[in-house]
Amino acid sequence: MASPGTARVRIPGSSGSVHPLRVLGDPVLREPCAPVTAFDAELARLVEDMFATMYAEDGVGLAANQIGVPLRVFVYDCPDDEDVRHLGSIVNPVLTAADGVTVTGEEGCLSVPGVRAGTPRHDRAVVEGFDLAGQPLRVEGTGFFARCLQHEAGHLDGGVFLDHLTGLRRRRALRTARRTGLPTP
Repeated sequence: MASPGTARVRIPGSSGSVHPLRVLGDPVLREPCAPVTAFDAELARLVEDMFATMYAEDGVGLAANQIGVPLRVFVYDCPDDEDVRHLGSIVNPVLTAADGVTVTGEEGCLSVPGVRAGTPRHDRAVVEGFDLAGQPLRVEGTGFFARCLQHEAGHLDGGVFLDHLTGLRRRRALRTARRTGLPTP
């Protein structure tokens, strides 16, 4: 029961269903996702399920194709470098800016379990899209949150973080993936 004068806060994912994750080798991860055309209860349910799945897997972001739904949607609950929490979802996101210094930081992915690697990303990112009601939305992040925005936007274009690796880092990450039984390019 909420005390008088306080509103109940709904926790994202609390009424959602956890879906199995798609992992490296699943074709849905390598195809660009289709734009969302209906901002309806089905979309709200998808986002709720995505939050539930992300939390169940201890992630900080999740793209719809990671649960087998090839639509341009991602969710996030991610801190930035100042430990400020960023929580939300974005529909039909477009990465409109990725700039600032390039920082190589450890990155992993729920769809590439067991593999982590120093991955270069820009320190600032801006994603523009829509909220669940179809209203324009702009999300800007720095530091670790910028990394998250770039990572999730990349999923919706058919990419995974391994695509950003070169040289020894890439060879090591692919070797680790093979050892865990994941198919590699």
